[in-house]
Amino acid sequence: MAAHELDIDKDTILSRVEDIMLSVIQQISDNKPPVLSHFNRSTWLNVSYDENIGLCVNDAMKMTSVRFDSKQSLKKFTLMMKLLSMVYRLVQTDRFCTKRDLYYQDTSLFGNQAALDEALENVSCMLQVPRWRLHVLATSKGCIAGNLSFHDIDGNFVDCSQTKAGIQVPSHVEGMTHIHTDADFVLVVEKDAIFQRLLGDDFCKTLRPCILITGKGFPDMNTRMLLNRLWREFSPKFYILVDADPYGIEIMSVYKYGSRSLSFEAPMLTVPGLEWLGVLPSDIQRLRLKDDSLIELKPSDRSKISDILTRPYVSESQLLYKELNVLLDLGKKAEIESLDSISTSFLTNVYLPTKLRYGCQ
Repeated sequence: MAAHELDIDKDTILSRVEDIMLSVIQQISDNKPPVLSHFNRSTWLNVSYDENIGLCVNDAMKMTSVRFDSKQSLKKFTLMMKLLSMVYRLVQTDRFCTKRDLYYQDTSLFGNQAALDEALENVSCMLQVPRWRLHVLATSKGCIAGNLSFHDIDGNFVDCSQTKAGIQVPSHVEGMTHIHTDADFVLVVEKDAIFQRLLGDDFCKTLRPCILITGKGFPDMNTRMLLNRLWREFSPKFYILVDADPYGIEIMSVYKYGSRSLSFEAPMLTVPGLEWLGVLPSDIQRLRLKDDSLIELKPSDRSKISDILTRPYVSESQLLYKELNVLLDLGKKAEIESLDSISTSFLTNVYLPTKLRYGCQ
């Protein structure tokens, strides 16, 4: 998706939905089974890497068809047609709702939330309109704290420096106004437990001014959108702290490079300047972490590492390529909590301050 498409206006969105509906009607009137087409979101052939954006859609895209006359895709066709009518009404009336709200409007049709989510991303992809421009919001699970204040969509003033447990990332990130921060850096933390520990250790006060944020595992879209907006509008340093395992590296990659399935929305979801602070697989050796704090790699871990190594951005990052191979050679992985085997205060008082001062490698 071209960058200018992210600022698409209401009339253009409505026109695109109408064009698809008219096409379906025309196919039926011509005695042809109607077909909906969108680019295939499940193949790497449609994705390339741009260092300024992350994973993005190729110009020559491999398409996939959702056909009314196919038993395999009839259900998907029905869901997409239903969602087209629902988002048309939302955009037309300038109302917003969550994906959960959509699901409860017709639970028998959608069957489960996952089916709706998949169909909605396909509709967004087909229209070449980001989902949030279709007035459908996702429930946030991320939390934020530190040197950041803003007004939410309802006009409420939010000061993230006045929280002891973190403030939930707004569901309507685009609706945030009067955003202010003096932060020198943003630290993204994989786990909520580590996020809470750092808050309890007064991390934001000791290393101020900074922003601390967690997506509580695999990041939701709102957390990614907020980070992207901070990166575009304020340009502080961005760092991330994840487990030294394939899952942690995957999470880091999604924040920095984006994901294959949402590559058409990358310009609003990625932070290309994000630096991998730790825990690096090479830290396992460098810090001589105790064996009883480490975990043996499973076959599924090795398979995941091999998968990541084939991705288009790996060849552009010497650090990522090196650390993935270190992990394979070690045959062991480490969680952030493994640093406690040195000292329970090591993470907050030594590891992070040292890494932030002298660099990630």
